[in-house]
Amino acid sequence: MSKLPSKAEILAWISDHPTQTAKRDIAKAFGIKGAARIDLKRILKELEAEGHLEKRQKTYRDPDRLPPVSVLQILGPDSNGDLTAKPLEWQGEGPEPKIFMALRASDPALGEGDRILARVSLGEGEGNTYDAKLIRRIGTNPHKVLGVFRKGAEGGRILPIDKGLGTEWSVAADATHGAKDGELVEAEQAGPKARMGLPRARIVNRLGDPSAPKAVSLIAIHQHGIPDDFPDEVIAEADAMKPAGLKGRTDMRDMPLVTIDPWDARDHDDACWAHADDDPKNEGGHIVWVAIADVAHYVRPSTALDREARKRGNSSYFPDRVVPMLPDRLSGDLCSLHEGVPRACIAVRMQLDADGNKISHRFERGLMQSVASLNYEEVQAAVDGKPNEKTAPLMDLVIAPLYAAYDALTRARGRRQPLDLDLPERKVELDDAGKVASVNFRERLDAHRLIEELMVLANVAAAETLIAKKSPLLFRVHEEPSTDKLDALREVAQAAGFNLAKGQVLKTAHLNALLKAAEDTESDELINISTLRSMQQAYYSPQNFGHFGLALQSYAHFTSPIRRYSDLIVHRALISSHGWGKDGLSPAGIESLDDTATHISSTERRSMVAERDTNDRYLAAFLSERLGGEFTGRISGIAKFGVFVKMDETGADGLVPIRSLGNEYFHFDRDNNSLMGADTGRIITIGQRVTVKLIDALPVTGGVELQILTLDGEDVPHGPTGGGFSRQARRGGNSGKPAKRKAVKAKRKADKVKRKVHRKRS
Repeated sequence: MSKLPSKAEILAWISDHPTQTAKRDIAKAFGIKGAARIDLKRILKELEAEGHLEKRQKTYRDPDRLPPVSVLQILGPDSNGDLTAKPLEWQGEGPEPKIFMALRASDPALGEGDRILARVSLGEGEGNTYDAKLIRRIGTNPHKVLGVFRKGAEGGRILPIDKGLGTEWSVAADATHGAKDGELVEAEQAGPKARMGLPRARIVNRLGDPSAPKAVSLIAIHQHGIPDDFPDEVIAEADAMKPAGLKGRTDMRDMPLVTIDPWDARDHDDACWAHADDDPKNEGGHIVWVAIADVAHYVRPSTALDREARKRGNSSYFPDRVVPMLPDRLSGDLCSLHEGVPRACIAVRMQLDADGNKISHRFERGLMQSVASLNYEEVQAAVDGKPNEKTAPLMDLVIAPLYAAYDALTRARGRRQPLDLDLPERKVELDDAGKVASVNFRERLDAHRLIEELMVLANVAAAETLIAKKSPLLFRVHEEPSTDKLDALREVAQAAGFNLAKGQVLKTAHLNALLKAAEDTESDELINISTLRSMQQAYYSPQNFGHFGLALQSYAHFTSPIRRYSDLIVHRALISSHGWGKDGLSPAGIESLDDTATHISSTERRSMVAERDTNDRYLAAFLSERLGGEFTGRISGIAKFGVFVKMDETGADGLVPIRSLGNEYFHFDRDNNSLMGADTGRIITIGQRVTVKLIDALPVTGGVELQILTLDGEDVPHGPTGGGFSRQARRGGNSGKPAKRKAVKAKRKADKVKRKVHRKRS
């Protein structure tokens, strides 16, 4: 470029390329070289002095940007008929941007003056414009109902699927949203509550067939009693919140903190940064910062928000939706660490030595501003030598130092030896219609492990600080396996040809040695699954019993207060113990810690079951179109009524009824977790490879029925495949009495198996 760009051109570049705002990036964009760079520096200084730019470290950022979730006020249609809005919390120095509403057919009608919460993005047109999608109207919180629509002469009625909600709802003819008789619908209350007659509703979403995939998660939510409708007073409290200021906080806005999350994350509650330690006494060491959203500032003890958050206990995640612990105004806005927006936080500074050992740490209550919202894949790609426009400017200052600290933490983890299970996680991906498009393995990247290690480190620091300050808190407890479960794991290991030593204090290192021995063998997944099943379930407690799986003496959840109430308790404890304000742990909160721990441990399990049931139903719907197909898998469970098989391709669990295993009687050996054929002596046990035929898949229940075709490569004769359960299955496995000859034969073979340990290596 032969001439210097104008100020307007520079501002336009910075607005369009928010991650390429260093002086060298701007110079490169406009072809400025040599002495002309001095003139560019002068222009940038002038723009900064005029308030058009803010300098952060060595980059210039446009202050006139809206956060991705904003409170707007509807202005009405413009001259072209487009509905427009204005931001209610504009902090920029320039003119307010023009916002165009992108309404969907299911959105309610919006009028001039309505206040809404919306998700905004930069518009494609010229000028300072944004496009906005409605999240909800502020100040309105209509009651919602999920049910089956029954068409009538003048509209119809909704029969709620929730057993605890027996009242039907009437729907006017102009409020049916085109729903058909028998469809599952989502509706909201229409108008004030009637004194007499049925309450009135307006259908806002048609979900089609109640057994269809799109309805699956909603059914699970209602079936398990997960609250998905915020009370009016909770919404009112959230809507009244204003962004936290700097008063009483450390100004951390100059720190290049970044968030690293899944690409589709709706909220960002943790940010991090690392750099080399300049202390000469700690050569090769690292300083790591982890900043967490200060939810406690907004959710005060004994408020409606607090009561609702405790009631929910945690957020619940499904393939097509999230049921949040906090309303959108907080979870998606004020408590979310969006890029380029000042946000309240509680941060911990941790000093590590060259080997990844934590030397010291301290907590601060601050105000931060994320320099970038990154996802795992782009961070990993940057480290692998393929940075994009967003990550390239951050490599030296942010990403490389984080990975240097991670390398040290990895060495420390190797010495600590936390349980190292390798269980591939499958992700159900839906298409726009809510139907299962694919079932894929979640790729595990170093970027995932980096964030996990930093979060574990911060959680340990929180627990240690509160213990040192003698403050009440909630620990995350994971007790060691019971003797019975260890014995069962030991038997599985021996049958597969491996060894788990007996007569010593169990450590995670012993289990890791077993997992390592099974790695890359046919028994790899079997040993991993069996080890997982031997574990106790983690829970919350005011008493510290340690965390066996992580091999840590003290552990508390601190890093996810947007989605876990336990973390909010820990934040309040940190506030109280540091004397940071009056929004810490209250006397009533301390007194009820035992009850809170029990309650939120229960809500966590409730969410896990609902999420698992939802995945089962989605997988059954996916497989229902492939009846008769053949699949490979592995036996994952044995019961007296049949065999459970985990299918390789989808990870779905299916049942092989005992009636389909052949016409002989099968003896169920609970101790050895096996079935033995009375005539053939065929032994069926956990871990065996199978080929199965898909007989049935029921999306409504999530049930999948299979038939074994081959067992460890050998053909299996089939019993009856229909017409109901056999006599043995009806009676419950071995309650049926086989002929005496068969019983004697089975007993001899069973005794022979018990005398000789069957060892098998692949």
